[in-house]
Amino acid sequence: METFLDVVWDKLYTTVLLLAENMDHLLSPVHTVAGPGAVLILLALATVVTTKFLGKVCRTKRHARLEKDFNYWLSVREEALQCEDREKGKRMAKNIDQAKLNRSYYDYFFEGLLLSLITVYMPIFAVLSYVNTFYRAERLMVLTGKDYITSFNSSGNETTLIGAVFFFLVSLFSLYLSWFILQKVFAHLGRKKEAKEEKQTATTPYQVKTKRFFLAEELK
Repeated sequence: METFLDVVWDKLYTTVLLLAENMDHLLSPVHTVAGPGAVLILLALATVVTTKFLGKVCRTKRHARLEKDFNYWLSVREEALQCEDREKGKRMAKNIDQAKLNRSYYDYFFEGLLLSLITVYMPIFAVLSYVNTFYRAERLMVLTGKDYITSFNSSGNETTLIGAVFFFLVSLFSLYLSWFILQKVFAHLGRKKEAKEEKQTATTPYQVKTKRFFLAEELK
């Protein structure tokens, strides 16, 4: 068994290195034209798009069932809390927590965590490993003549150097944050558009009376 696992690991490691080398060749034109910083931003953008795509596509039936089950028992608990007898409602909610809701939440949470490991964390760590290997300080020195991506002057006229890994992580966080903000903005605009359309298509009492008047006139 150990021999088999060693063989599998060697094959996997060789495959990863081969993919990394091919990616290096594909990104070399961007690196030549725009520099390593642009490559890292491009990698961060590709990582965000990939994780978002996998998050939508890679969803198991079990996870969907657990989400439905959790939302059901959560709604039952909320209904119990709305009972006129508040003490009775609290006791009912506690019983629901102990009997169903806690278990449903843990199952749903851990299933989602496993999916996140596959769809989010594994792609991020894979690209991060590539950045750490192919854009280490020694290689940057050979490629660009400096062992960092960018720098800025901090307080006291001290220069702070930004390496490839940190630059990639900052780019990744910024892109995730921008994605989240854009989603909120588009969702808000969508709700405003729907509300506007509903308001335009809504029929007022005056419009109803007017339609009835013209209908009566036509019938005469």
